[in-house]
Amino acid sequence: MTRQINIRPATTADLPTLLQFEQGVIAAERPMDPTIKDGPIHYYNLPAMLESPDIQLLVAELDGNLIASGYARIETGRLYLKHTHHAYLGFMYVDPAHRGKGVNQLIIAALRQWAHTRNITELRLDVYVVNDAAIRAYEKAGFHGHLLQMRSPVQG
Repeated sequence: MTRQINIRPATTADLPTLLQFEQGVIAAERPMDPTIKDGPIHYYNLPAMLESPDIQLLVAELDGNLIASGYARIETGRLYLKHTHHAYLGFMYVDPAHRGKGVNQLIIAALRQWAHTRNITELRLDVYVVNDAAIRAYEKAGFHGHLLQMRSPVQG
């Protein structure tokens, strides 16, 4: 019997696992970003995301277990851009046991389809420049580098 991954909208029943996924994202990003606070933190207001008409929060499910997540959030484009709105992708997390199996690609494809039904013509996301594996995965999904955000501490 072939095991099939099901991509579906997240529900409030998924919140405990989504909170674990969120901590997985934070743990992965902390070594790449010295500006993230120490101690317990949250990136997302997950209950509000589930209720928002402008956010599609998806999960990947296999054999009744959640193995991945991702969202698309409709954002207003800057006035000087050709598009009025774009979809920003975030919370892209795949359980370590299921990485490298194309699960992230399935979520991106579903988010792309959702954005298309909302007449959105562009997807955007942020990725750390040192995260080569994520960059390759996003390039495989059709993304390419656009801007490089740079930062510097202020020396006193």
